[in-house]
Formats: sequence, structure tokens, C-alpha cells
Amino acid sequence: MRTRSLSPSFCSLLLTVIAAVGALPHRTIKVERDTTGKLVVAHHIIGYTSPYAVSDWESDIQLAYNSGLDGFALNVGSDSWESGQVANAYQAAENLGLDFKLFVSLDMSSLPCTTADDASALRDYVTTYASHPNQLLWDGKVFISTFAGSDCTFGQSSSAAGWQSEFIDQLTGSNAVQFVPSFFVDPSTFTTYDGVMDGYFNWNGGWPIDLTFSSAQSELGSAAGDLDDATFSSSDEAILSANIGVFTTDSQYISGLNSVSGTNKTYIAPVTPWFFTHYSPESFDKNWIYLADYWSYNTRWETLITNRDQVDIVEIITWNDYSESHYIGPIEGSQPDSQDWTNGMPHLGWLAMTNYYATAFRDGSYPSITEDQIYMWARPQPKNAVASDDSVGMPTSYQLTEDKLWAVVFAQSNATVVITTASGTTQTTDVSAGVTKISMPLVAGSGMSATLTRNGQTVVSLDPGSNYTFNANPETYNYNAFVTYATSV
Repeated sequence: MRTRSLSPSFCSLLLTVIAAVGALPHRTIKVERDTTGKLVVAHHIIGYTSPYAVSDWESDIQLAYNSGLDGFALNVGSDSWESGQVANAYQAAENLGLDFKLFVSLDMSSLPCTTADDASALRDYVTTYASHPNQLLWDGKVFISTFAGSDCTFGQSSSAAGWQSEFIDQLTGSNAVQFVPSFFVDPSTFTTYDGVMDGYFNWNGGWPIDLTFSSAQSELGSAAGDLDDATFSSSDEAILSANIGVFTTDSQYISGLNSVSGTNKTYIAPVTPWFFTHYSPESFDKNWIYLADYWSYNTRWETLITNRDQVDIVEIITWNDYSESHYIGPIEGSQPDSQDWTNGMPHLGWLAMTNYYATAFRDGSYPSITEDQIYMWARPQPKNAVASDDSVGMPTSYQLTEDKLWAVVFAQSNATVVITTASGTTQTTDVSAGVTKISMPLVAGSGMSATLTRNGQTVVSLDPGSNYTFNANPETYNYNAFVTYATSV
């Protein structure tokens, strides 16, 4: 059976210890989790784990498990050493003895797929782990996913024919697969993959990828000039925030899946907290943001919980993609030259709040809040700041974001929250039992802190101190988020 996560207080305390010491004791903490048929997994990129030992995988798996996750999707690319790290991950899961599921997500933007021989290496991932106790099975079949792959032919006349003849048809019996790819194709064309596709992973559904500076100007109409401002009017915020966390593309892909034959299809919906990448044309040529203001992570979770009857698996993007700033795990392993925007930018607060939403998705109702918590996150510099030593330049669509901190309060009962962004600059909010979202403009040259008081007593105090300053004069552009949190424990 799957198990129910640790109490929120223990989980938050554990994460606080991890943040402080940078490591997790390699011991099994097994807890009870109800079986419901719904799963929450995180996308774990093998390509950033080259220094990992089995013990590092044990740390990641234990931390994920204690944070309410049911498994990892192991993104595998073409580097020769990656298969060894996949083996380490499966070994670590078995060592811990947890009901923590693993499955391979074939990164077809990296893996070769033009000849029939290329498919052999992909099939090996299925046959090697088909009988492993931690392999995710779906209706008795080996679960496997992809990132991309709609251009793969494996020497056949089309992508569908290639996947069918060189992959699906050659995996039979105990090696038969539940194939749930993330093909970047129009869902109206899914019938092309009838007999191949057993489901779909909507990779881009967690961000408003079609919302750009130009499209926002069109949406805002005559007010578009306000996008140059550090903060926006409430009416502009309402228009922009309407793009956050929506179920629009999910509905499109679910409709597409309905046109594909099969009785046990799987729909994977993504949830993701952020997006910023900053590579020059000479490296990966990626330099843009997707709008992730307006409590994007929480809002998307709420949408998926509301629509949980249509979603089988929620996949968090990602555990460790530092290159695009949407990691929720510790900053560890290797980095793809992303240190300039990830060093000193922890995201463990997003992981700490995940248990609450993962439990609600699995169970169909939100769990009781058993402790008071404050979460806050913000960029480290004003949107219009000019970096003194950055040849890459401002990211595309940087104008969409605001110079605000975003806070979420988990309260057991009525309380008062005071947020401070500079000496004498405070905002007071009375919160009731439950989850309350708060935002506040940042002040250049200052930090951010917060307290939660009840009956005249300070229950939670959050202050990252010198670890965070909203820096008006950065050397390089950084639109990543600094995430901090505190609990009443």
C-alpha cells in the first residue's frame, strides 16, 4: 500500500534541518499513506546527477517521500553514465524499503532515435526494471514516459510507425508498457498515435507559455504601457493572473486522449512553481521567463485538485532542473552552468508546502492544518534593474513580472500577519484558519521578514536576514526566486 505522509510539523522540522546542515540522514522513515489510485511524482533529471552515490539517491527519495511524493520520473538522456545513475536510483529505493515508485522518462530531445538500433537502448530501460519492486506498474504494465519524441522514426516511415514497431510491439508479456509520452503535437492529431499512446503528459501545461510581453500588451489594451512599472494596477493584475494555473490545455489534451482507443489511459498533469533561464546564444541560447507571479504553484495545485477526477498523476516540474529555475529539491549534484542564478536561491519552501496539496489531490479533500507556517518568495532584484556585468541581457518577457514578494500563510486559527520589507515599511493582514495568500511591494536595498501573532504572542517568525536583499545594482540578471519559510515548531 502507499503510505500517508508524516505530520506537517515533522516534515517541516525535517526540511529545516536539511536546509541547515545540507544533508539528510540515510535512514528509512516509513509512514502511512492512504491508497487512492492518484499519484504525485517529481521530474528528476538524471543528467544533473553525475556526482551522485547511492546514498545521495537515498537522501532525495527519503526527502521526497516525507514531503508527500509518491515517486520520481527519471529523465534519461544520452550521456553514457546516465544508465548507471538510473540503476543507483532503483537500488536506493529498494534499500530504503519504501513504496516509492520510479519510472523512466526518455528524453528524446537528447537520445538518438533515427534507426531501429536506437530503440534497443530504450527498450533496455523497460526490460531491466520491469520486475523491480519500485517500478511503477499501471494495470500490470511497465509505466514509461518521454520528454518529446514526436519526431522519432527509428528508421520507419513515421513517428507512430517507429514507436509501434520498434518499441511497443517488441515489449510483450511482463515487459509490456503503459506508454505515456509528452509528444509536442496538436492534441487533435492524437489519433495518429492510436495503438501507441496509452496516455499523455502535458509538459507545458504548468506555465502560461503563450503569455508574452506582446500578447500581454494586447490583453491589457490601452493600459499596456503599465507593464514598464514595478507594480501593476489591480485591474492589470486581474487580467494577467487569469492566465495562471488554468486547466485550458489540460482539457484540450484530455479531449485528444478521448479519441484514442484504450480503456485505461493515463493523463499526467504538470505543476511547476517558476521559470527563468539565462543562457547566451553561444551556449544554449535560452533567455526568458514565463510569468509565475500570483502564487503560481499554489494556484495550479488548487486547479488540479478541483479537476482531480480528470487527472491520474500530477508530475512536479521539477525536482532538480536548475537551468530553468523550477527545482523544488535541494541544490546539489551538478549544474548546467546555471550557478549565476541558482547559487543561494533555495526552493525548499515550495517542497515543504507540497505535502498539503499532494494529500488533497490524492484524498479529494484538503487536510487539516496542524501548525502555523509562513512561506515567502521573491526575485533578488528589481525587474528594471540594469546589470553591470551581464552580456546576455534581460530575459524575454521580463516586463510581465512585478517587484513584489509573494507570501502564503497556513494558519490553524485566526491570527495577525505582519510583513516587513524595509524599516518602517510593513503590511498587516488578519488571517483566518486555512490558507491565505498575501503580496507586498519590495523595497530596493532591503530584505523581507514576517511574523504571525495570536493572542499577543508571536507564533511564527520568518527572517532570512543577510541571505536575501532586493538588490538594485546587480552584476548579472537574475529572475529566479528566493524561497524562505518558517513554522511554529
